[in-house]
Amino acid sequence: MSPAQTRREFLEHASALSAAGLLGSPHGTAFADADSPPETRTVRFCHAPSICLAPQYLAGELLRDEGFSNVQYLALGTRAGPEALASGKVDITMWYTTGYLPVMDAGKGIVLLAGVHLGCWELFGHGDMRGLSDLKGKTIVCEKFLGGDQILLSSMLSYAGFSPTDVKWLARPAGSAMNAFIDKQADAFLAFPPEPQELRARKAGQVLLDTNVDRPWSQYYCCMIGANRDYVQRNPVATKHVLRAILKAVELCKASPQQAAGYLRDHGYETRYDIGVQSLKKLNYDYRSVNPEDTLRFHALRLRDVGIIKSTPQKLIADCTDWRFLNELKRELKA
Repeated sequence: MSPAQTRREFLEHASALSAAGLLGSPHGTAFADADSPPETRTVRFCHAPSICLAPQYLAGELLRDEGFSNVQYLALGTRAGPEALASGKVDITMWYTTGYLPVMDAGKGIVLLAGVHLGCWELFGHGDMRGLSDLKGKTIVCEKFLGGDQILLSSMLSYAGFSPTDVKWLARPAGSAMNAFIDKQADAFLAFPPEPQELRARKAGQVLLDTNVDRPWSQYYCCMIGANRDYVQRNPVATKHVLRAILKAVELCKASPQQAAGYLRDHGYETRYDIGVQSLKKLNYDYRSVNPEDTLRFHALRLRDVGIIKSTPQKLIADCTDWRFLNELKRELKA
């Protein structure tokens, strides 16, 4: 199937969902009218090797039909998405929540706009380990020190009554942490799609915790949409266009994970179609029913307890969030 055919079929499917009422009306109201042309026709996203970012990639097709002529996906190597947002290298991107918090705590120019999906990560362990309580004194491999995976696991350890200093951290270059776990250089590894599917296929370790289903983590957002503050202030209409396209793509992932997985395959984001379908079916995409502030409070309290951040949840929410676009789009994109 050629990219042109894939794009045409994708847009036809989006139109069908819109006609069925699943994607809502394209008409906006209030402070950022979606019928107005965007102030800029450029938006830059992060390119990251994670299936859960599928709505961000699918949104590119919708944005081009809404007047964005320059939609970029930037491969930034080991540079984290929140740091790229703060520096202005990207404008808007999906990223896991705990990765945002230290950058927000430092007072850098990030504003969170919406939650995207609950759960995502799965904690794998070797041997006879069965849960978080078995991690004390063990070695955990992570992508880098104070990366989003280490920060999330530090929040989990805090919830379980431990400190991040109660375990040994083994940092490996991006893309190599999973192999270090498979080679048993570490006792545990926090994996995100497609890594859990790969580990199961290779029969490497066992699941100690699955944030898709295990409480309390299954009740909070894994990935949220963040933006560069200056971009939002300069381009409120464009911001609404971009957010609306991502949220529409969320609905597409929910309604047709097979089509979304096909798009990821045909555009080289995840060439293994079966793994793409498995991952997308498992992810709980839901930007409507969960209060994103609850997610920030939960993790900020844990991370403040272990000294990774200093700000209170109230300060982070007041200084680094803007839910106006989300609240308006929830009304506009009626279920």
